[in-house]
Amino acid sequence: MSNELKNWKVVLGALLFVLVVILSCSQENTSSDITQRNEILAVDISSIPEIRESNDTFFDSQGSSESILTILKDKGVNTIRLRLWVEPITSHSSLDEVASFSSELQSLGFDIWLSIHYSDTWADPGQQIIPATWQDQSLDELTLTVYNYTQEVLTRIQPTYVQIGNEINNGLLHPIGVIDENPNGFFELLNSGIRAAKDYSEDIQIILHYAGHTGSDFFFEMVSAFDYDIIGLSFYPIWHGKSLMELEQTMIDLSIEFSKPVVIAETAYPFTLDWNDQTHNIVGLQSQLILPDYPASPEGQKLFIRDLRNMVNSNESMLGFCYWGAELVAWKGFDSLDASPWENQALFDFNNHALPVLNEFSN
Repeated sequence: MSNELKNWKVVLGALLFVLVVILSCSQENTSSDITQRNEILAVDISSIPEIRESNDTFFDSQGSSESILTILKDKGVNTIRLRLWVEPITSHSSLDEVASFSSELQSLGFDIWLSIHYSDTWADPGQQIIPATWQDQSLDELTLTVYNYTQEVLTRIQPTYVQIGNEINNGLLHPIGVIDENPNGFFELLNSGIRAAKDYSEDIQIILHYAGHTGSDFFFEMVSAFDYDIIGLSFYPIWHGKSLMELEQTMIDLSIEFSKPVVIAETAYPFTLDWNDQTHNIVGLQSQLILPDYPASPEGQKLFIRDLRNMVNSNESMLGFCYWGAELVAWKGFDSLDASPWENQALFDFNNHALPVLNEFSN
């Protein structure tokens, strides 16, 4: 055991009393026993409002022009995950846009899974930037802001699932909520978001989202006293390993240790290593794939999701998965340098036709 890990054990022990105080407003955790829920078959299509501005046309598997929402619904997708930024540079992923899009989705029968970033831009393990208008707030002020903001967005959007933060391996709202430097700040901010969600509705399902699975046991031990409902993990082979067996074992271990169901909050896989615009793609090398099982082909993409879903369905403690970037075709045209870094991992090919992988949502 490293000295760093030993020090963390000491810190965690010392913070147990603090956690009791912080959580004094929380009721007894109603999700201590894993209960049977409907399978989550989700996609993240947060960029559709922006893509619509380019008038891109999508096609179903028979080649007929159709709304992307109709295609997804017909293929068995039951949940749409959407990111939310506080005050983004453009209107995209803003509260007004997300609330409007959510209303449209809910009218079609989709559940909404809201990923609150608590930032004006992307939040992930590498960055958790405090929104510009919150920058000068103390911890106490920021804790109240998080509570009020969370209540506001939930009241307007009324999601079924909500993430308090996005990929919060290293905390949220840095530097005040950096886990390594200020664990108490992280605990207070996280608890404020959770309390706001529970005060909004006891029925809402709260997800805590960790990127990857390595180290996830230590993270969820840190937050084990909090009143949340679902463990969420990201799984991208380029960053999080190439073994579905290791992922499955981690998910089983987490559900047993913490008595929580587990969902794969983000995943994706390429159907090609080619590109359809001049924007650099995140996945483009054979070394980034799981070979030979899943080549970068329509069939390899389909098999990856088939095996992932079969893994989820074979374990009662696993709720489902979310495919990230399902919509991220090259919507700005081939010459664009600032468009999609993900068009080779979307659920639609370079002509915007539905790929075979979509059949795995309904099979």
